[in-house]
Amino acid sequence: MANYVLAALAAALLAALSPHLAVAQTSDTAAPATQTPFDRRAAQLVEMMTGNIAFAEYFDPVFQVAIPEAQFKAITTSLIAQYGQPVTVEKATSADGRSGTILLRFEKGVGTVLLDVGAATDERVMGLRLTGFAMAGDNYDKIAADFAALPGQTGFLVAELGQAGVRPLASANPDRQFAVGSTFKLYILDELAAQVAAGKRRWSDVVPLSRFSFSSAGTANWPQDTPVTLQTLANWMISVSDNGATDTLIHVIGREKIEARMRAAGHSNPSRNIPLLTTVEAFALKGNNFNDLRAAFVAGDDHAQRKLIDGNQHRLILNNVDGVSFTAGPRFIDSLEWFASPNDIARLMVDLRARGSTAALAAMAINNGVGPVAATDWRYLGYKGGSENGVLSMSLLAERKSDGKYFVVTASWNNPDANVAIEPLVGLVTRLLALAAQP
Repeated sequence: MANYVLAALAAALLAALSPHLAVAQTSDTAAPATQTPFDRRAAQLVEMMTGNIAFAEYFDPVFQVAIPEAQFKAITTSLIAQYGQPVTVEKATSADGRSGTILLRFEKGVGTVLLDVGAATDERVMGLRLTGFAMAGDNYDKIAADFAALPGQTGFLVAELGQAGVRPLASANPDRQFAVGSTFKLYILDELAAQVAAGKRRWSDVVPLSRFSFSSAGTANWPQDTPVTLQTLANWMISVSDNGATDTLIHVIGREKIEARMRAAGHSNPSRNIPLLTTVEAFALKGNNFNDLRAAFVAGDDHAQRKLIDGNQHRLILNNVDGVSFTAGPRFIDSLEWFASPNDIARLMVDLRARGSTAALAAMAINNGVGPVAATDWRYLGYKGGSENGVLSMSLLAERKSDGKYFVVTASWNNPDANVAIEPLVGLVTRLLALAAQP
């Protein structure tokens, strides 16, 4: 759901796992005496990823705690399935002999890796981050085929945003309604920016942190009614997908006003999101504590659903969220979620850009979702992702450096029958972004 911050999760995942690209030599090659710790570990990267060097020998204990060996193996297995086997380190560059950049060639392309070697005498690796990937001979048809091969339902859109509106460059299922998790928070940001533009609010307005929710990276354990600015709440909501900040903003600016903004921004089926659930309401309804209420909610029309939510405000709170319910697989992602099609997201990005709000665009740029290498060809990258069990979504608003043109890249993956892994979607979206960067 909205709580599992896709952007933060992707950043943590990619920071932990990372292929390196550096010198084309193996660990049993005699190393010149002038080699640095970075050179030596970069040269071993291919063997590490293929299991020929022990995980505990290569990585520092700090890394091993953050990314256990089983998790690392799952990540590398997914990478190899998507890009083929790692072949060689093509280039390794370091200014200080400890940290630097590697170009790692796989069978299907080249990845950019950031490698950090610890200061201890054993020279074990403290940080490994895959920050970008260039596929050999890539094109939109290949990416569409890779999307179609994923289990469940997928859709994406790459489009230029111009004077005439949205000009699609490539897409798959662009009008299908997908569960998008925290991506819905862009509608909240858009309405907040609209209220500021109308003079009804200021970004510097201070309000109490009045709502608490499940999975709130920024506001967890904060005291009730802590004073915070609207801009702080917006930054938390977008950059780390904080749910307490989100629910506070919904109550401050108004649920029905956000719904109206969603309609005005061109959502093709707004009833799917009316009433607009707060994150804690959605988590509560999905859990086992509200089986009877959930059935009535799903069966009701917009009016009946709103009446049910309004009449149970005292019950739909964090203390009543059954967290155990979310430890298994997907839960009601076809009926209890926030929904949008790729085209809906594109129209929303048009609305956000037209709003001309420096603060709103800055909030979206705090976490660009794809890392520094993928951002190289872009003057601006604004991002919001969303995830829960069975749901992943990534959406970017991008200004191209070469000509100042704006684009939207958005993709969603739903599977009601099983959890979905983040690595394949990050890889596919990064490839879409790389193609869109080409004039």
